[in-house]
This record gives sequence, C-alpha cells and structure tokens, in this order.
Amino acid sequence: EEVHQLGLEEVAWLEELIRDALASLGLPTETPGEQLRLLMADAQFHFMGENQRELIRQDYQDILDEVNGYMADVFTYGPLDEIVVRRLPEFREPDSPIAYGEPPSLDGARPGTMWINLRDPDNIYQWGMRTLAYHEGIPGHVYQLAQAQKIKGVPTFRKVHFFNAYVEGWALYAEQLGWELGLEDTLSNLGRLQALMWRAARLVVDTGIHVKGWTRVEAIDYLIEKTGLPERDMITEVERYIVAPGQACAYHIGYLKVLALRQKAQSTLGDAFSLKEFHDVLIGSGGLPLELLESVVDDYIDRKAGLNNPGYI
Repeated sequence: EEVHQLGLEEVAWLEELIRDALASLGLPTETPGEQLRLLMADAQFHFMGENQRELIRQDYQDILDEVNGYMADVFTYGPLDEIVVRRLPEFREPDSPIAYGEPPSLDGARPGTMWINLRDPDNIYQWGMRTLAYHEGIPGHVYQLAQAQKIKGVPTFRKVHFFNAYVEGWALYAEQLGWELGLEDTLSNLGRLQALMWRAARLVVDTGIHVKGWTRVEAIDYLIEKTGLPERDMITEVERYIVAPGQACAYHIGYLKVLALRQKAQSTLGDAFSLKEFHDVLIGSGGLPLELLESVVDDYIDRKAGLNNPGYI
C-alpha cells in the first residue's frame, strides 16, 4: 500500500511538471499523455532516408561523446577513455530491449558499449534520445560499471554484481544529472520527464496487479494514459510485471533513495558538500543494497563533518 500511494503521488507530481514543460513549448496541457503521444509521432523529430539507422547510431554517439567531456566536472574519475554505440545484430532485435549498456572488458581490450535496437527506426524520436543515452551510457550504466571494475581490495563479485534498486536507481539519477549539466533543451527535458513518469507509473501498476487485483488491460491502459508510450511496448511491460513482481518498482525506489541521500549530505554539510565527492561515494563501493548504500553515505557525512564515528562496513 505504501509503494502504491507513493507511486500515485509521484505520478501526480510528474504530470504537473510535464504540463509545465508542454506549456513552455506552447502546447496543450489538458491531457499530457496524449500530447506526448502526438509529439512522438511528429515527423520533424524522426530520422528519415535510407541511412536513418546510421544517423540514429551516430546521434547517440555524439550525445555520449559530448556528455563524456563533462564527467571531470562531476566525478574525480573523469571521462571514460572511450564509449561506442553499436547496433544490435538483426537476429537479436525482435526479443531485445530498445537499448542496454555493456561495461568495458575487465582487461580493457573492449570499450564500454551502448547497444541500440534499430528494428523499427521510425519509433525513435529525437527528444527522447538524450535521456536514454545518459541512462544506458554516461553517466549511467556503462560509466558506473566501468568505475566499479577499478575498485581495489574487494572480491571480484563486488565489481560485477549489482543490486537492482541500486544500479537502476543510479541510472535514473544519471538522467537527471545530464539535465543538471545543462545539456538538454526543453524538448529533451520533456523526454526525461516522460521516462521518469514511466518509472513512477510502474509503482502504481505493479502493486495494482499484485495487491489490488488490477487486470492486465487496466494496467496497460493506465500506462498508455500516463506516458503516451505505444500500446505494443506497454503490453510487453505489463506482461513483464506480471511474471516478475516488484522488479519494476526498483527503478524509482532506488532513484528516490539517491536523491534523498544527496539532500541529506547537502543539508548536513552545507558549504563543505562536494558533488564530486558525493558521486564518488555513491559508485566507489560497487553495487550495494540500499541500506548499505545509506550506511556508506552516512559514514562519508560523518567523516566530512569531523565526527568520530567511522562506522565502516
């Protein structure tokens, strides 16, 4: 019940943010989900021509190369040496997600990769691309996984195994970080809000199905109404939620925890707060359950504030 109510509150809040973004673009705000659907279908935001798949791949590459250049501003680790965008082989496209990140090989011979599914390039709209690139690539999955490989003095599994709420919560936070770096215009920020709405709506739908007796159709309709995303994709999503209870809730729960930890550190440390240090703390221990992640951040706050309570784990 607590997660369900949290989801309803987050959805309502995000609807207002989406309405504000639509209004700033001079667009109708009465039914934000429907307006998002219309924007997704607008031809001016799509790639055209015989080489549209390569244009999409190159645009993702340009986005990641740009944001990589800003990593020294928010991480002491600095930029990745390289990240590449590759198209999934066609035989893997039908059953694969729209994109996913793959870390560099442990020996450094293969760079971090963002794999993109181009089975239907007409479904890719430009104002949604930055959010996906930040999530899967930099500073999201590929960046975090690459830094985890560098951790010293821990067993190998700590470098390669990740708890879902942590790793997906980080990737959602990475979407926001890209926006905070000033790399998005109003339309791209609308893409970020749409993606965040999708994750918040999962809290409602997952608990709706498994606790409140929602039907499959009710869940699909709710997602379409709130996000404007295609029915085919929302059918796949709901069927995933049905067979994996709770998994989809991890994204937004993890994201909210990261935001709460940042707020705690900022409010406690004041002028002594360093965003670089905070980010290093978040990803410097590899993937952790959220309770342990909070312990690590609390330890950082205590040490930074000069308190004699190391509390090492």
